[in-house]
This record gives sequence, structure tokens and C-alpha cells, in this order.
Amino acid sequence: MDWYEKLSRYFPVEEMKSKEHMQVLLQEKADVYFKDESEDHVLMYAEFDHFLFIDYLYVAGKTRGKGIGGKLIDKLKQKGKPILLEVEPLQYDDTDSEKRLRFYERHGFQHAQMIGYNRRSLATDKENPMEILYWAPNGETEEQIFEAMRDMYEQIHTYKDEQLYGQPYQLADEVLTFSSTAAKDSIFDKAKQKEK
Repeated sequence: MDWYEKLSRYFPVEEMKSKEHMQVLLQEKADVYFKDESEDHVLMYAEFDHFLFIDYLYVAGKTRGKGIGGKLIDKLKQKGKPILLEVEPLQYDDTDSEKRLRFYERHGFQHAQMIGYNRRSLATDKENPMEILYWAPNGETEEQIFEAMRDMYEQIHTYKDEQLYGQPYQLADEVLTFSSTAAKDSIFDKAKQKEK
């Protein structure tokens, strides 16, 4: 099974880029977009001057819980830049969504409470809301995280979208919102409340 098949079997179709899109990013943005893989993992990420973005992190089922994911996160943390990622909102009928949240919480990630993210999937033509998690080693504010997310969205998610998919993704301003007044409940807190 190649790296793309591993990712597409693990991640929902509405979250997947096409293989062609990822290959174009790896070739044409080789100074920014990277793949780190072994038999047991696939990590796709972008590194910019001021932040990192984890696009996909997959660890094979047989090796989960053995520290591989943590080592990959620690390797990125050593760069000393904020790390951003998107995760599915907590789904009570999906234990994987809760495990993913717990994994990132254990590794010091915070839930962006003022950033909204809702993108229409070109694959399913349905709204696909996501939660933004981030690790801020230098005390970066959510406003700075928001600006980094906008930058990543424009440089990675929508890169050559019309050429690759036959239609453009929504503009960053339609997908990402920032509200300094309306803080949401943390998805980490929701996961904890579920246990009670």
C-alpha cells in the first residue's frame, strides 16, 4: 500500500486532497511542503518561515500507542515554530475523533476558540467544519494563528485548485473567521465532559 492509499483509507474523503494535488505540492513547493514516511507512518506537512502546518498524520493501527506519533510531533516541535492543524469536531459515535483530540492535548496543543473554519468539500459538495488546534511555543496569540491559517490555506489548500479539480475552492475569507468576542467551548473540555 503506498502512502496515499494509507492516508485515503484513514481520512474521510471530504478531508483528502487528490494524490495529484499532493504530488504537485511536493514537486512545485518542495521548499515548503514535505512528506515523512515509513512503513508505519505518513506525515505530510508544510513549513513556512514563522509556522508549521500538519496536513496529514497517519500512524498504522498495529503501531498506535507505541510513541511514533509523539516522536513525529516532537521532531516538528524542535523547530521552535507554532504548529497548526485541522481536526474533525468531536463526534460521539467515533472513538477515533476522541483519540486524536486526546493525543494532541497530551502533546500541548490548544483549541483555537476564536477561529471558525468551515469549507465546502469539492468531493462531496457538503459543508465540512473543522476545529483548529495549535501549539504556541512563543506565546503566539490566536490572531497570529488565524493569520498563519489564512496564509497556509492560500498557499497549500487552494494551490492550483482550479487546474487540479476543475473548480476553485472557496476564498480564505469565506472559510476562516475570527471573532475576538465569541469564544467556543474547547473540544478538549467536551471530550472530558463526555467521560462524566
